[in-house]
Amino acid sequence: MTTNEMTGGEALARMIQAFRGGPMFGMGGFQLLPFYDAARRLKLAHHLINDERAGIFAADAYAKVSGRPGLVDATLGPGATNLVTGLVEALNAGSPMVVVIGDAHRQHAWKNMTQEARQSDILRPACKELIRVEHTSRIPEFIRRAFTVATTGRPGPVVVAIPEDVCHGTHGFEDKDFEIDAIYEAAPALRCRPDATMLARAADILKSAQRPIILAGGGVHLSGAAETLTTFARDAAIPVAHTMSGKGAVPCIDPISAGLFGRYDRIANKLIEESDAILVVGCKLGEIATKRYTVPPPGKTIIHLDIVAEEIGRTAEPQVALWGDARAGIEDLHAALKDAAGKMREARAGYLKDVAERMAKWRESVRERYESTEVPVSMGRMIGELNKLMPKDALLVADGGFAAHWAGLLYDTKQAGRGFVPDRGFASIGYGLPGAMGAALAAPDRKVVAITGDGGFNMMLGELETARRLGVNIAIIVVNNAASGYVKALQHLMYGAGNYHASDLAETNYARVAEALGVTGIRVEAPDQMGPAITKAFATKGPVILDVVVTRDPAKMLPAVDNRTVQVKKGDRVA
Repeated sequence: MTTNEMTGGEALARMIQAFRGGPMFGMGGFQLLPFYDAARRLKLAHHLINDERAGIFAADAYAKVSGRPGLVDATLGPGATNLVTGLVEALNAGSPMVVVIGDAHRQHAWKNMTQEARQSDILRPACKELIRVEHTSRIPEFIRRAFTVATTGRPGPVVVAIPEDVCHGTHGFEDKDFEIDAIYEAAPALRCRPDATMLARAADILKSAQRPIILAGGGVHLSGAAETLTTFARDAAIPVAHTMSGKGAVPCIDPISAGLFGRYDRIANKLIEESDAILVVGCKLGEIATKRYTVPPPGKTIIHLDIVAEEIGRTAEPQVALWGDARAGIEDLHAALKDAAGKMREARAGYLKDVAERMAKWRESVRERYESTEVPVSMGRMIGELNKLMPKDALLVADGGFAAHWAGLLYDTKQAGRGFVPDRGFASIGYGLPGAMGAALAAPDRKVVAITGDGGFNMMLGELETARRLGVNIAIIVVNNAASGYVKALQHLMYGAGNYHASDLAETNYARVAEALGVTGIRVEAPDQMGPAITKAFATKGPVILDVVVTRDPAKMLPAVDNRTVQVKKGDRVA
């Protein structure tokens, strides 16, 4: 067996290479320089970013789209602490991720070394597991552990802290030290099936139900279960509603789609109220999805299928708990109901006809929003143009808050699978631009568009340089309302017209800003310019900024609430 003396940094690089790691995002520091040197020699796909927050957002979107662990590195202190928000996004959303951080030299730690902080204490609650490497020889072992934890159960981020002396130190490694199990290259690496007795109970409930409904969350995508769920729902004649993260669990244009449910919905909340059986799949039933814990209403018969047992019963007590992988669980339910499928479709033909008619009525009710000729541009018109022009396999990345809610409600996915990439694990602002970069690197042959507010774009302006350097083909729609739109709309809702504070931004022409940074910029000031601008962006190589001037009226900034007429009760949150 060949023995090779190498640094800990090179051992780290060789392990990432062994796992066929995708693009890695980072900003180097002294602690990890041996890794950077090895990455150069081994030609790893490693990219300099301008802010660690952007790097971890890009890695998160890469993981969401590809299923493979997002990879990030950061230097000691501020580099590591800048990762907190993105780590929590990945932890809550179930994005597999391996994050390497440099740490202080162990011989000098706790002596006020430059940038030293209790960073492990800060990051530990923000990740699925934090591993500190104490010996150079154990780097391969712990990187294997990191990929295993990141890709199993509910996927998530694993942080590996490597002290300076461990990274710079050397060890005689053997070839076998870098052997890996390829199943841990992507999530879900392992699948488990629900208990057979509980599954039979669930099948009996669904078989006899007259108006069942499926509530699909982001776990459907983590499991790669969208096509399986779509086939099952069609065969069993069960309509499917989804969370923002679950959009695409079935195609939005499919007759069995009931659309978004929760705080904003198309027709789903009423269907849930009328249902006699609810199958929850890969969904935590959090505040947004449950409209602050009022959907489903009390007394409903619920079957909850989830890979994380702790999520079952957290906000709604199910009659049947199915602990297991979403795709495996749906496959087993489908098999259990196969013989009854014909009778279920026959018995529920009228129900499905009613669902389709309600959706058609909803679409007619929002037609004027999709086709609005308002100036400045209506958000509804903007998304209406995306619905018309986005290819069926396109990826729409949505920044937190404002962008995600509008797109979650009005945007249509055209095929089963993850075509909508929102940062709903933490709903943080600033995800749009770096998320688009990560999505484009994960799927270079698919059209990638991101929607971000001007506030979120301001946070990440420096990453235009990164996007230009990477040469990614992305279109970033900047929703330019010269405000922190969601906050201003909520202030209008709660306190009335004119009562705004710390929610206005300076009027900025972001197309000119983009051009100054060497990126194509297109200003959209009228609705009839929206479609041609999107078409031009698709035909342009490299990143494109679409600066879309939208309404400044706070009463029209929310997707499904008219602030001029809504009644707000104390303690209520309707938007």
